[in-house]
Amino acid sequence: MASSLLIVESPAKAHTLNKILGKDFVVKASVGHVKDLPAKELGVDVEHGFAPKYVTIPGKEKIIRELKAASKKAEKIYLAPDPDREGEAIAFHIANVIKDGKQDQIFRVGFHEITERAVKEALKNPGRIDMNKVDAQQARRVLDRLVGYNLSPLLWRKVRKGLSAGRVQSVAVRLVVEREKEIQAFQKEEYWTIDGLFAGAVPPEFLARLHELGGKLVIERRPEKDFFLLHTEEDAEKAASSLQGGEYVLSKIEKKLRKRSAPAPFITSTLQQDAFNKLGFTAKKTMMLAQQLYEGVELGSEGSAGLITYMRTDSVHVATEAEQWARKLIKQEFGPEYVPEKPPRFKSKKGAQEAHEAIRPTYPDKDPKVVKSFIGKDQYRLYKLIWQRFLASQMSPAEYENTTFTINSRSGDPRRGGAEFRATGSIIKFPGFTRLYNEMEEGEEGRIFPDLKEGEALKLSGLKPEQHFTQPPPRYSEASLVKALEEKGIGRPSTYATILSTIQDRKYVEKESGRFKPSDLGVIVNDLLVERFPDLLDVSFTARMEEELDSIENGEMEWTKVISDFYGPFNEELEEARQTVGKVRPEDVPTEFKCEKCGLPMVKRWGRNGWFLACSGYPECRNTCPIDEPECQTMAEGEFCPKCGSPMVLKSGRFGRFLACSKYPECKTTKPISLGIKCPLDGGDIVERRSKKGKLFYSCSNYPKCKFASWYKPVNRPCPLCGQSDYLLEKTTKEGTFIFCPRKECTFKEEVM
Repeated sequence: MASSLLIVESPAKAHTLNKILGKDFVVKASVGHVKDLPAKELGVDVEHGFAPKYVTIPGKEKIIRELKAASKKAEKIYLAPDPDREGEAIAFHIANVIKDGKQDQIFRVGFHEITERAVKEALKNPGRIDMNKVDAQQARRVLDRLVGYNLSPLLWRKVRKGLSAGRVQSVAVRLVVEREKEIQAFQKEEYWTIDGLFAGAVPPEFLARLHELGGKLVIERRPEKDFFLLHTEEDAEKAASSLQGGEYVLSKIEKKLRKRSAPAPFITSTLQQDAFNKLGFTAKKTMMLAQQLYEGVELGSEGSAGLITYMRTDSVHVATEAEQWARKLIKQEFGPEYVPEKPPRFKSKKGAQEAHEAIRPTYPDKDPKVVKSFIGKDQYRLYKLIWQRFLASQMSPAEYENTTFTINSRSGDPRRGGAEFRATGSIIKFPGFTRLYNEMEEGEEGRIFPDLKEGEALKLSGLKPEQHFTQPPPRYSEASLVKALEEKGIGRPSTYATILSTIQDRKYVEKESGRFKPSDLGVIVNDLLVERFPDLLDVSFTARMEEELDSIENGEMEWTKVISDFYGPFNEELEEARQTVGKVRPEDVPTEFKCEKCGLPMVKRWGRNGWFLACSGYPECRNTCPIDEPECQTMAEGEFCPKCGSPMVLKSGRFGRFLACSKYPECKTTKPISLGIKCPLDGGDIVERRSKKGKLFYSCSNYPKCKFASWYKPVNRPCPLCGQSDYLLEKTTKEGTFIFCPRKECTFKEEVM
């Protein structure tokens, strides 16, 4: 009969531990929290020290009964939820549920990796529940409840029913909204660069960029605003004309041997960023897969094994044992020159939990190739990424030679009217860690220069002026938003994925081309909260609150004082907002549609259920219609039904906008909206459509008989370069919006202003 009980959070973790511990232990899972604040009341006594009222989570009654029954039979009880604040709180609540006179027999253990060695070592040295960690979690939970429970009703009254606000999530929304406002306010500035093609006594020819002209830098980076010497095509042509026919000399060659150290092993934020950038995984998906790899996956006859260390960490510390086996593997796989003399040392950011480790593989013999056939495709891809990053972190630096050619016109010093070109490139001399994990920037390596000498005359064989436009800051991706949250001190490793999921679930932000864009609702709610609760939505204030939670965990502050200092000013702002803020409604937005009743323009108007279309003639004309439903009818000028001759109206359905006969249901004729461009294959009209997944595309009106289709929007303009296409295509990337010729042989491309 088992004499010890081990309680963990998840059944998967319990299964892995059962295999390790055998018959001497009964292993049970709490399946997460068993206690929490009540769902339908505040659950915090603000008059008496902010005492929380914890209740059993609905549906957990059976689990609690099982834990109590198992604890009565056990001589020792080990609580082993995850080794963080949330896990500590779970352990605390479980202990209170099962203690029944057994307080002295209840111990706390934490596993940073689920391996036989780590688990048995932890059980040999059990501790007690860390009440500082419990208080830190409790403080966060109470703070979030005070904010959410009080702000949400305000949003219901002032904006729309059913809305909610969160302390940290609202700040994340603010980052997205402010970035969008930066983008909208951004004024593009045109500038030009000039590349010269030079030839020396030894091939090959090489390109160098104009750096100085007439004693002035062509591009000068300044904190307040960049300076551009060549603003227009006329400037570029004038400069190119002055450069033609000149004599040039290779005045300086600089060669420097540089080293690039290996990156640190993953922490939560860098894992989420790399998994997004390299694998396309959302933060939520990354953490789900990492949790599975940590808790244990089935490896055939070997049974369940935890493949990585704990995945919620901000520490880059690596255990000595792991360093040793990594060095051994690197030597076997790549050779002794890839093993540095001493294991690399990485510095964690201020406040990191150094008792934790970085995210790394747990077993040296479980190479990704070995486990690939036993685990899911995405589990394998993430595990391989973690494996490669960890081994790379223990490898020798990469060495590369950085070469710079400086070319001057023979007219003399560029400050006296001459010109200076520069060309730079790097050649890898020793790949080091990049053999396994390449972090080099694109274009940063591999450029080959001819073997020339300083003072050598060069021939200018061509000039290439190129137009550019300054670009607004890009919208946040999952990776860049996580990075911003980490840099600004908003949230912690355990909360990044939840923050990103929550702001999307609440419809405050949406994704467009894989990047976050605030919804209209998100902008309205954000602007209200920023105006009325400036401290709560202040980034530095939120970061300071995170630091105070850390101080609670470290035993440096009392959790009730932190809550009290926050709640007083917050409650005052809340009361003032309740009394003074009226109904929040953005201004009407003009549309292209006409009112079917009076012919006046329709406007997009905000109501309690969101946007709708309304006649601009209100109150004389009260015509309205839903903006996203088929019943929404607006007249389509110049369009008549091909069957009955009645005017056509614009409608919106689940596959986007379309034209329908205004005599519906007597006449059920519909047709897609034409772009006014003829199909290049059969002469039909090119129309807009939506795929089953809602993605916009363009096809021939005779589709699917005619196979013409494009994800890019056709533009009714012939190609000015080749003249062989009657239309162009429009494409939006992070660099901007461009139109280009659909013919692969044609190189026409132009940025849309």
